[in-house]
Amino acid sequence: MHDTEKVKKSFDDYEKKVEKTIAKFPERKQEFTSGSGMTVKRLYTPLDIESFDYEHELGYPGQYPYTRGVQPTMHRGRLWTMRMYAGFATAEESNQRYKYLVEQGSTGLSVAFDLPTQIGYDSDHSLSEGEVGKVGVAIDSLKDMEILFNGIPLDKVSTSMTINAPASVLLAMYIAVAEKQGVSADKLRGTIQNDILKEYIARGTYIFPTEHSMRLITNIFEYCSKNVPKWNTISISGYHIREAGSTAAQEVGFTLADGIAYVDAAIKAGLDVDTFAPRLSFFFNAHNDLLEEVAKFRAARRLWAKIMKDRFRAKSEKSMKLKFHTQTGGSTLTAQQPDNNIIRVAIQALAAVLGGTQSLHTNSRDEALALPTEDSVRIALRTQQIIAYESGVTNTIDPLAGSYYIEAKTKEIEDKAMEYISKIDEIGGAPRAIDVGYIQKEITDSAYKYQMEIESEERIVVGMNKFKIEEKAPKGLLRVDPIVGEMQKKKLAELRKERNNQAVTEKLEALRKACNGTDNVMPFILEAVREYATLGEICGIMREVFGEYEQSVLL
Repeated sequence: MHDTEKVKKSFDDYEKKVEKTIAKFPERKQEFTSGSGMTVKRLYTPLDIESFDYEHELGYPGQYPYTRGVQPTMHRGRLWTMRMYAGFATAEESNQRYKYLVEQGSTGLSVAFDLPTQIGYDSDHSLSEGEVGKVGVAIDSLKDMEILFNGIPLDKVSTSMTINAPASVLLAMYIAVAEKQGVSADKLRGTIQNDILKEYIARGTYIFPTEHSMRLITNIFEYCSKNVPKWNTISISGYHIREAGSTAAQEVGFTLADGIAYVDAAIKAGLDVDTFAPRLSFFFNAHNDLLEEVAKFRAARRLWAKIMKDRFRAKSEKSMKLKFHTQTGGSTLTAQQPDNNIIRVAIQALAAVLGGTQSLHTNSRDEALALPTEDSVRIALRTQQIIAYESGVTNTIDPLAGSYYIEAKTKEIEDKAMEYISKIDEIGGAPRAIDVGYIQKEITDSAYKYQMEIESEERIVVGMNKFKIEEKAPKGLLRVDPIVGEMQKKKLAELRKERNNQAVTEKLEALRKACNGTDNVMPFILEAVREYATLGEICGIMREVFGEYEQSVLL
């Protein structure tokens, strides 16, 4: 233990000497802040963690409150899943990219879907025109899903799918593909994002009103707890909240508030917290301020453990463990001097590893310009592998623990995030806070402040607002051929001729009846998928019954 008075006296002496030094040699600027705008003091000492209780606030890896990690041995026992996010154009092309990634050492697949798929439209819908296959793979039916995972044994890989409003349909397609491979649903491992609240907040690929979206989510919780027990039924996503411009503390606070809303909804639907909570997972961003990001991950883990134990009375340790995937910050990448992005991604990936992530996607250097090329994806994957096998940071658990700065910053982010959660509770919970625009406005204000700092050069972005060079137009970028849309339309026309359309109609009508009632809709969606009903047809039935969400206008 430190003698507080002795440290206080020596620190005061240090400050006096510093003042004399600054009088001769001024510091670079008057105020130093973290990447998300939090004040950073000149020096951190035992005085900044004076009330620090090791057992209560830190503890040991694999033990409550899990500040130091959710497994006892963390990355000494098993490295994180190196899950590279990929998908573009047709299922055939994406399948080849997946096989390439597995050959290069990727240990998990992560599917990017195109915009029509994300909002529940088939490729031949008028609103899909010009968007088919552009930002992800086009999936219209089980036929496309079969092609996407052709030659990839689903009992041996873990698959994450970034899909939200139509998550139930894509999960049903995945289950059906596995059946055709002879793999039972209880052997499937992976995650569907399935986080609709953050779509209302930050991203926009929503379909149904809040109440019906929450029903679909809790239906998935219930169905998977009985039939797909190894599947993570939701990835509660702070990633897009941060991409929209939030601070680190807002990312934690708003994400965990969404998590609270999902747990509340599931309990109200009659589910026991310890039956579904162990399959909840989270998805966070990693930005450039390495130390703040490490503190953020630790704060999120500790705060969620407290919420699950104290608020929801969870009894299982698995229910209290915040397991998370990380993706490096897409919004931090620059189109100027894109090779600089390799360094940014390395710093961000290191923060995720030091923060104890369970899986990680590293962005590619050219993603501010286009979909990544194979060379760029390989460099991004190699970044993870070098951290894993050459950096030494995986040799000991939570190596930054005990740092005065890290512990003080972890507590600061935890406290600030809890303030946001308390405010959201006062408003009536996350769905209500979204409806009145509170969360969106907080993020918008933070994003505006951040942009103003860049434009005033108060915040330096290397190669963009400082250290600029003359550059030639980039070459060799990956472009999706517009013919992809026509190819998907042709596939759909052939599918509708070949399938049993009477069976499709019957299954869709059964789904309509389930949507109008109180039954779990997952079995009905799965039955429709097996008959090759399309994504657009299934979502169309739900649109007719549930209606569509209308975003509130911020004034």
